[in-house]
Amino acid sequence: MNRKPTPPDGLVIVDKPSGFTSHDVVAKMRGIAKTRRVGHAGTLDPMATGVLVLGVERATKLLGHLALTEKEYLGTVRLGQTTVTDDAEGEITSATDASRITRDAIDTGIAKLTGDIMQVPSKVSAIKINGVRSYKRAREGEEFDIPARPVTVSSFAVYDVRDAVAEDGTPVLDLVVSVVCSSGTYIRALARDLGADLGVGGHLTALRRTRVGPYKLDTAKTLDQLQQELTVMPVAEAATAAFPRWDVDAKRARLLVNGVRLDMPEEYAGAGAVAVFDPEDRFLALVEEHRGKARSLAVFG
Repeated sequence: MNRKPTPPDGLVIVDKPSGFTSHDVVAKMRGIAKTRRVGHAGTLDPMATGVLVLGVERATKLLGHLALTEKEYLGTVRLGQTTVTDDAEGEITSATDASRITRDAIDTGIAKLTGDIMQVPSKVSAIKINGVRSYKRAREGEEFDIPARPVTVSSFAVYDVRDAVAEDGTPVLDLVVSVVCSSGTYIRALARDLGADLGVGGHLTALRRTRVGPYKLDTAKTLDQLQQELTVMPVAEAATAAFPRWDVDAKRARLLVNGVRLDMPEEYAGAGAVAVFDPEDRFLALVEEHRGKARSLAVFG
């Protein structure tokens, strides 16, 4: 009797190609891993490339918690043009000569967009407004507002400023930037807001995500590479890399797996998700501290 091969179990760090949606990558991975149980942590726009974290089988339970971690990007912001999508995918809605914008003015504008800020997400985005995706409303020509929300931009740096001429003849400036930010930050909205502040408009022309939490581009594989050899980070290793670790004895391990809320050491107060391991180094659960007790987020043991 031929048994179906057991699907792999863990995280896959993909270097997403341009032109693919995050869902396209998930669909591709379902074929490669031969399982329907695949998900992703944090979407990437079709134009963007770089780190996309996928979970296969049990690791899908980690994804919602991984999506909340810090992210890092390299990108190109074009000053002098606005687009309907705030990136190069959308049609140009205005063009303004940006050649007189100084580096000092750029640095001042970037400083305003660094730290804890309120950001209005791009209208062509997956944000839901009264249960309907924002991009759906935008495509149907609806007039609507998206409320600003708090995000943290830990670092926003300009590596290079290049003079360029757009296809319509407008003198523009292309900024090569790096951004480190919290989950939910839209880099194209940063480009839009920087251009608006400088009075010439702006949009994103290229974006590459280089890190999601502890997972970096140097460990990511292209879809072609994964088709040749599927590289999976075991769930326990993935949890150790991403979350604080709490080692418990055998008795506590049994109680925890049976749903008992254990007293949690003070050092984990406010730490968010914590990975629990037993004496045999088995990954048991993700928990968080709640009123001194361990509240279960996902059980693996």
